[in-house]
Amino acid sequence: MASCGQSGEEAVPSPSPSPLDLCSVPLIALSFYVRKQLALFLNPKCPVAADWRELAEHMGFTYLEIKNYERMDNPTGRLLDDWQIKHGSSVGKLLELLKKIEREDILGDLLPAIHECCIRYLNKPLQVASVDSSGPRSSVDPSGGRPEYFDAFICYCQADMEFVHEMIRQLEQTDHRLKLCVFDRDVLPGSCIWTITSELIEKRCRRMVAVISDDYLVSDDCDFQTKFALSLSPGAQDKRLIPVKYKHIQREFPSILRHITICDYTNPSTKSWFWKRLAKALSQP
Repeated sequence: MASCGQSGEEAVPSPSPSPLDLCSVPLIALSFYVRKQLALFLNPKCPVAADWRELAEHMGFTYLEIKNYERMDNPTGRLLDDWQIKHGSSVGKLLELLKKIEREDILGDLLPAIHECCIRYLNKPLQVASVDSSGPRSSVDPSGGRPEYFDAFICYCQADMEFVHEMIRQLEQTDHRLKLCVFDRDVLPGSCIWTITSELIEKRCRRMVAVISDDYLVSDDCDFQTKFALSLSPGAQDKRLIPVKYKHIQREFPSILRHITICDYTNPSTKSWFWKRLAKALSQP
């Protein structure tokens, strides 16, 4: 496997990216499924194979950091989330480290799925001339053909659609007059999901609201959208993500959102000003 530090002539495009190509793919490209499989391989302590601890050492984490990860239910998942924001991390580098710790079994089982994630990530254009829409809020201005811009892209699962409708009523159809981008309403069927969501999140929407639920936590689409939004503003300082929890969840809250203040609809003491607070956050320049 070629090292991430090598360089060479541009290769002819092929169905699967080469290892060198993968060094330019950030770790956010890996889906929830791939991360879960990596955890199944690396979380158990095995006397005859390296686990997540040895991987963490090669990633540059300190002894104290590794000891802290040992207390967690899914140390591999947390490790990947923390490493992906470090300089030099990439899918190609991860594969290189897995080979270095002699976990070819993981490479043999997961490489096709990892390649599929990277192809999907690399093939998404970041600029699209227009986004079709049949909903009440078109992504293209019909008068001049110019793209319409939104206050927020709503990241949600179908199971949470009732709360999304309530969000539309509270934020669009009141004095707040915000413009929300709701995929099922604002984008025509048949469009490429990865192309359009990437374009909308990066170019057309000032913020992204993630509707957190148990269904959200196992959704590949929501996982991609969330990580893509965070990758555009490291540390979530500039743009981007506002997590909203509207009901109690059974699963572990995603570690990649642990540094971001959440809007909690389930908290009785703050529910009375929930919508006003969310609208203010979305209205800020």
